[in-house]
Amino acid sequence: MTDQTAPAKIIRNDAAQQRNTRMDYSVHDAQDSTEIRLKGRMTYSDHDTFRSVIAAFERPPGHRIVFDLSGLDFVDSSGLGMFIIAKDTAEKRNLQFTLRGARDEVQRLITIAKFHKVFSIDD
Repeated sequence: MTDQTAPAKIIRNDAAQQRNTRMDYSVHDAQDSTEIRLKGRMTYSDHDTFRSVIAAFERPPGHRIVFDLSGLDFVDSSGLGMFIIAKDTAEKRNLQFTLRGARDEVQRLITIAKFHKVFSIDD
């Protein structure tokens, strides 16, 4: 006798795991700054989502954009590339750009990539 429920359980677990592997974000505006809070895992598969994040850069010159990374669990090389795109976009629009709150594996990767020499990073 075969267990008919086993495959459904595996699919449900895969779907739950997939939800937990994607980057999520929220945008919080103040008068002179916008904080973008990133959560989860940031990988190549989040490229389209990140375009929506960049849309939050439609702000007046001098406005401050802060990426709060405290909710990120993982960033791959594509994710690091997205930060470079964000920084370049901010510079083209004369916005201030800062990374903040990286921890654990994300902090380690930022250090290895020497982003602290290129980006403004608040702890």
